[in-house]
Amino acid sequence: MPALPSRVLVALLAALAAILPAPALAWGKTGHRVVAQVADARLTPRARRAVKAILGVETLAEAANWPDTMKSDPSPFWQRQASPWHYVTVPTGKSYAEVGAPPEGDAVTALTRFRATLSDGHAPLAERQAALRFVVHLVGDLHQPLHTGNGTDRGGNDRKVTFFGRATNLHTVWDSGLVDDEQLSFTELSTWLGARITRAEARDWAATDPRVWIAESAALRDRIYPAAGQDALSYAYVYENTPRMELQLEKGGVRLAAYLNQLFAQRRR
Repeated sequence: MPALPSRVLVALLAALAAILPAPALAWGKTGHRVVAQVADARLTPRARRAVKAILGVETLAEAANWPDTMKSDPSPFWQRQASPWHYVTVPTGKSYAEVGAPPEGDAVTALTRFRATLSDGHAPLAERQAALRFVVHLVGDLHQPLHTGNGTDRGGNDRKVTFFGRATNLHTVWDSGLVDDEQLSFTELSTWLGARITRAEARDWAATDPRVWIAESAALRDRIYPAAGQDALSYAYVYENTPRMELQLEKGGVRLAAYLNQLFAQRRR
């Protein structure tokens, strides 16, 4: 069979990409940047200097989506080793302390790994850059409630729904559907959300233990599934769940800042 002309091959690949479902990425690009931007405004001077020393001119918002972007890298590290690091699995009625991490690891074990790298002042710069980008990303992941999966439907990926008439799944609705429905840039959304966080809320939310975040996400996860037979999601679902989504972005930003502030305050020189 003769090889297809390059222009025909490109057209076929583009058509195929258009009909295949996109991989689920927690919060999508906008949500991850919002979490990072909210956090950036709450860094201590010491943490800000440490971030600058590691990332240079790259901002936390720029760094936030790097681990998802790198999922396209065909190397075994990205395709196998790093793939399970974006989520945890906690069945309904269980706690993370009860189930723990699987042998291949999860978001909690990845955070422990990258925190150790960032705490080591002698670690190579490239390793610290990768570690910081992962920390920014994974804190965001753990505040997307469907990245604390129940172990039955791949974090809502197998729960098929329509969103304003478009066939999709529940995970994607929470990754990007609700956020993008706002029709705001990440800077607009982060500015609005950040401005309404009170001092009392920031103090109450500033938990740096991932198990606290996971427990909250699991409790929220079990409330956001539509009832059986009610899988056509539109205005009513957006009305009920947009405040929940925004709260998770706010908490994620506050906690990312608290996590980095604590980490860099304790870092060994």
